Amino acid sequence: MTTAESDSVRTLTSVHADPGVYEPQEDSLLLCEIAATTGVVPGARVLDMCTGSGAVAITAALLGAREVVAFDIAPRAVHCAQRNARSVGVEVDVRVGSLAEAAELEPFDVVLCNPPYVPSEVVPTGMGLHRAWDAGEDGRMVLDPLCRAAASLLAPGGVLLVVHSEFSGPRRTVNMLADNGFSVAEVSRRRIDFGPVMHRRAQWLEARGVLAAGRRTEELVVVRGDRR
Repeated sequence: MTTAESDSVRTLTSVHADPGVYEPQEDSLLLCEIAATTGVVPGARVLDMCTGSGAVAITAALLGAREVVAFDIAPRAVHCAQRNARSVGVEVDVRVGSLAEAAELEPFDVVLCNPPYVPSEVVPTGMGLHRAWDAGEDGRMVLDPLCRAAASLLAPGGVLLVVHSEFSGPRRTVNMLADNGFSVAEVSRRRIDFGPVMHRRAQWLEARGVLAAGRRTEELVVVRGDRR
């Protein structure tokens, strides 16, 4: 990783998350590291979905993207990301919206996404902080629509980088993207300790047979899809 790429990743530590906005954590860091090391961002038109505090979008701007557009469904997150971008001194077009609004724009060269992916006992509703992680029983409430929309979001030759947990079906992500005409690969895995949310879900995941009894770690997975 070059000095410029390292500096852009370290910027995550200075991004402030307002109350009710997802604070950058290991998944954000891993996605930013992979965006930097793949070299797909410089000069690209980049979309950051589920931007939260804007950390990934800001990193893309610092890596040399020619344009960065970011979306989040929560107005509080959008305001936070806009302020963080101004504070860092980069230009990011942050908007309230979801995949439907993003698909109305011209196709992008790169799509980055750290979506909600934690399996949850109930379908999440409302606009609370839980929407940053809760993603339905299989953790794919956002991942499945993202995989279906990826081809329309990206120009030919464009690249999707998405991070999620081993417990939210990375193999399904690979298969869905491949079925939609992408060349696909898992480009990174990183084992981390459970955070507070996963600790709270551990017994439920054990009861479902998804998590081995007593295990309190998970692997984060970054999947890359190249649109043919």
